[in-house]
Amino acid sequence: MTEPQRTLEVEVKFDVEADVVVPDWSTVSGVASVTSGEHRELDAVYFDTAEVELGRAGYALRRRTGGHDAGWHIKGPRRGAGREELGWPLGDGPVDGPPEVVRAALAHVTEAELTPLARIRNDRVAYEMLDAAGAVVAEFVDDHVRTRDERAGVERDWREWEVELGPAAPDDHEALFAEIARIARAAGAIEATSDSKLARALGV
Repeated sequence: MTEPQRTLEVEVKFDVEADVVVPDWSTVSGVASVTSGEHRELDAVYFDTAEVELGRAGYALRRRTGGHDAGWHIKGPRRGAGREELGWPLGDGPVDGPPEVVRAALAHVTEAELTPLARIRNDRVAYEMLDAAGAVVAEFVDDHVRTRDERAGVERDWREWEVELGPAAPDDHEALFAEIARIARAAGAIEATSDSKLARALGV
């Protein structure tokens, strides 16, 4: 497979303490029901050059296992409300570096060697917020994250919530996010200290 799957990721994040209870998201306007939580064990290794050229240009490259979208992923720089993500299946390629098709997609940024930068393991419970027709308005995930900065040897862990728009999200997603933020804060969440797990894993 040479052509990647393309998605636009529009999301909002919150930091939460270990004892904070997930709120009832069915109270959100336009949400008729919420699915029961689906548990996912995600394990991702992020790659970059020795000079962190991808990160400096706003890109992130990872190889992730677990979940419905296991594979190689490139996240591009933020543009407007979100970030474009390109994805390829894991296939039978190498685990210690990206396959050629992924390298080619990053050639405009760098052609230098790509080596492990960080490992992010995520114990995730995912819920879908559905409208009356059963279409996904948004996905809410409750993440317990453990990371290791592979170059500095520093380990970190935290809990965060993430809400990503789905196909049935309203055009006015800012109003939806504002309502979600109000409910999240009432439950005990606070504004996320970082909008990137990788940046937080690296302490930046």
